[in-house]
Amino acid sequence: MLVLTVGDIGSEAVDSLLNRFELTADYVSNGQTIPGSFWGEPEAGIVGKRVFVRADTPVHSLLHEVCHIICMNDERRANLNRDAGSDDIEEAAVCYLQMVFADYLPGVGRERLARDMDTWGYSFRLGNTLSWFEEDARDASDWLVEHRVLDPFGYPLFRLRDH
Repeated sequence: MLVLTVGDIGSEAVDSLLNRFELTADYVSNGQTIPGSFWGEPEAGIVGKRVFVRADTPVHSLLHEVCHIICMNDERRANLNRDAGSDDIEEAAVCYLQMVFADYLPGVGRERLARDMDTWGYSFRLGNTLSWFEEDARDASDWLVEHRVLDPFGYPLFRLRDH
């Protein structure tokens, strides 16, 4: 099964989401190296408040790296280059948040993103991404509420974590 890519959803959808956070997507030409990519091509890269992608970058990778930028504090964000350096609970929050934002990208949605994450090899205690998200991610959602990234009802506040 193929996973959705940035090329499948288009730059307008990506830019619309990122602009809500004053983040920038930099589109790298096919065949070019993706700056700031932790895993290497075609995975998304992050440097400061910029996310680097190509048309073949998986949407789940784009969202994962965007959510790292959103979830880290100002100090880490200012020095960000490739490695988000998060702890386990922040990593879980990043995965949770990328599922939330999948619903804000036309043609994606959390069910499709969960399948793509499973296909790519994400691993959760309940065996698949959607089960984890719906049944086992309370600690991640609580973290996002505590850091004022989501409201108590699970809706995005469209703001970067600040402290």
